[in-house]
Amino acid sequence: MKPSLPSQKEKSLKLAKQARGTLDTVIAMIEDNAYCPEIIQQTSSVVGLLQSVERELLAGHLDTCVVKRLREDKSAAIRELMKIYRLSK
Repeated sequence: MKPSLPSQKEKSLKLAKQARGTLDTVIAMIEDNAYCPEIIQQTSSVVGLLQSVERELLAGHLDTCVVKRLREDKSAAIRELMKIYRLSK
């Protein structure tokens, strides 16, 4: 039995699965030579869902892991956040 997930990860999982389903729709639409604007609308939906996944995961991370990480190794926590925000490599 899988352990239960924190609420933000549960929500992220639901959104990620929804994005996967929408991406499958995009693929089918391309294969069926659907009208381009309709495909683009669906790809925008996938992008939006994935951005929601990122927001939920980041909120959960900031709420739990970052506090602990700041206490243990502040500079590593800052580097990690900079990487998440794509401000450094």
